[in-house]
Amino acid sequence: MEKNNFSTTVVIVGAGPAGLATSACLNRLSIPNIVLEREDCYASLWKKRAYDRLKLHLAKQYCQLPHMPYPPGTPTFVPRTDFVSYLDKYVSEFDVNPKYNKSVERAFYDQESENWRVEVNDICLDVCEVYAARFLVVATGENSEGFVPEIPGLDGFGGMFIHSNKYVTGKQFNGKDVLVVGCGNSGMEIAYDLSNWGANTSIVARSPVHVLTKEMVFLGMNLLNFLPCDLVDSVAVMLSKLKYGDISNYGLQRPTEGPFYLKAKTGRSPTIDVGTMDKIKNGEIKVMPSVTCIKGNKIEFANETINQFDAIIFATGYKSTVRYWLEGDKDLFNESGMPKGNFPNHWKGKRGLYCAGFARRGLLWISIDAQNIAKDIDLVLNQKEI
Repeated sequence: MEKNNFSTTVVIVGAGPAGLATSACLNRLSIPNIVLEREDCYASLWKKRAYDRLKLHLAKQYCQLPHMPYPPGTPTFVPRTDFVSYLDKYVSEFDVNPKYNKSVERAFYDQESENWRVEVNDICLDVCEVYAARFLVVATGENSEGFVPEIPGLDGFGGMFIHSNKYVTGKQFNGKDVLVVGCGNSGMEIAYDLSNWGANTSIVARSPVHVLTKEMVFLGMNLLNFLPCDLVDSVAVMLSKLKYGDISNYGLQRPTEGPFYLKAKTGRSPTIDVGTMDKIKNGEIKVMPSVTCIKGNKIEFANETINQFDAIIFATGYKSTVRYWLEGDKDLFNESGMPKGNFPNHWKGKRGLYCAGFARRGLLWISIDAQNIAKDIDLVLNQKEI
């Protein structure tokens, strides 16, 4: 295998929104940088691994990248296709030029040269490339790889099973018995879409969940600018109860802690209802407890119910892949590939190592991470006191 060598000031691993935003902020400061992306396009999660009906769950002012607001006329809750168009304009506006089909195999800090050494496999050319940079930004994010839980018998399931990042539309599931595992935003929205396409849909509620409307979340986020979190949580829960009643009647449980407190503490967002609750209430979508085991096409649940399914869709979240390739770092990332530092001091490590998009707070904090990183690198390069 041939080897090519490159050097730059900053290497950014990942061309999702976090990587694009960081590169844009560095470009505005005329700081040389290279973005490495293992897929054949930027924002592959949004372009290739998102279901058709997806919309951003927060209002557009909380979902824009640095230095470029959405154009006039953009809907408050931006559809996936509009967000992809926004990213296209963003990349063009700030001259972001990722290198595609670059799989990072190894990255470590070289004490002798005082640079980060990033070893890359060019997937198309089967060429080894080595990048040397003073700074390394990990922008692969929290959603790098779909997580599927270990369930006894899953490997022998008689139907098909996929992670939600492979789900596009429910059209192919018409008339089939489909189980969605996970009642977060993706799970509830996929269940709704499946039902609309005529699938016999069930959803697994593995843990308590706050169900709110987009308007409730929008109100809550605005109120947080003026009121304490516990008071805003009380308002949100009251509004949810007024709209949905006692959700335990339908197999769902509310957490004991409030939705905005949980978001700040754990990064887990409340589930935003897109019409799923009406279908649950009228029995079109059935709510099931945790899966205990699978035998052929039959699935057994924690309440000892056994049902037969043609397909399972796992809306069970994602995991970081940083620990697959980043070596030696003991300061910034824990063993799960997430930042050790408490928010909002999660983005900066030692020896020029940073992370963007790991705050568990969506696009708003991706934007803030990118700006913080670019400003910090600029200060270091200009030898100013930090």
